[in-house]
Amino acid sequence: MKATLYEGNKVLSIIDKDIELPKANEVRIKVAYAGVCGTDMHIYHGMMDKRVNIPLTIGHEMSGTIDAIGEDVKEYKIGEKVVVRPLDDRLVKPSDKGFNHICEELKFIGIDSPGAMQQYWNVPAFTLHKLPETTDLKLAALVEPLSVATHDVRMSGLKPNEYAVVLGGGPIGMLIALVAKEMGANVIISEVNETRIAKAKEMGLEAVNPIATNLVEYVKEKTEGRLADVVFEVAGVQSTLDIMTEVAGIRGRIVMVAIHGEPKPVNLFKFFWKELQLIGARVYEKEDYEKSIQLINENTLPFSEMITSVVPLSEIQEIFEGIDKNPNGMKTLIDCQSI
Repeated sequence: MKATLYEGNKVLSIIDKDIELPKANEVRIKVAYAGVCGTDMHIYHGMMDKRVNIPLTIGHEMSGTIDAIGEDVKEYKIGEKVVVRPLDDRLVKPSDKGFNHICEELKFIGIDSPGAMQQYWNVPAFTLHKLPETTDLKLAALVEPLSVATHDVRMSGLKPNEYAVVLGGGPIGMLIALVAKEMGANVIISEVNETRIAKAKEMGLEAVNPIATNLVEYVKEKTEGRLADVVFEVAGVQSTLDIMTEVAGIRGRIVMVAIHGEPKPVNLFKFFWKELQLIGARVYEKEDYEKSIQLINENTLPFSEMITSVVPLSEIQEIFEGIDKNPNGMKTLIDCQSI
């Protein structure tokens, strides 16, 4: 089989390796497609070298079919379509309070252990979610990032007819907007990249450039002065931290989607003055995956528009270099069986 390796210094290589038998309680997946996400790009740029055990096969967004089954695995069959929820949450403690998806000893598969950017991938059976036989495996490779979005929206408590402002129109921001709209909310994306604004509009979403338009005044006009019921901070820059408390209305909920690796200034007076809530949201839970699989199979949302390109596994180095040069793209999928 062919597998990719991140070797550090923006180098990804292709290697030959033996196909391994799955251990007890594991399955072997014939990987169909693997998506490249922002975390993979952080790894490529060397930003996670202290965490990643170099060299490593990375990747955690994927779809595929079961190719072999280890001992003691009874609930799956060879040939079934699956996706992996890449959280190894077995080392739980009482202090985790039952929230295994964010447990203290959580290991993220594809970052802390080998991932999906290879032709065959052995994973613990408990990480799998079955897909209906009719599932499009290209779209199924979006289940992992879509589950981030379904989790964020669920954590927000968003209700039909409420107004949601999504600060940042990258892949996760766009998926949050689609999920929120599917729930019956009124959604506005704030994004400075005109290509992404155009993409949002193609997908039937409302988008505005806060550089060209006063976002607070725009939302005021749309809401008869009430402002946003929910704000999703996805961009992770100081300007969105500044505007999130301005665009939120009285008793608005702000969901922190972006990862801020260090303390940042936030206008706490606005939290007091408007009785705002700040909600943290990290990864996903089982129910978020099941919701995402449902949405992918209903296929009423324009998920195919999220896929910028599908590229053979053999071009792994060119894939990452290309994404680096094209900030306008949404989601690149790697065809893991194409070499």
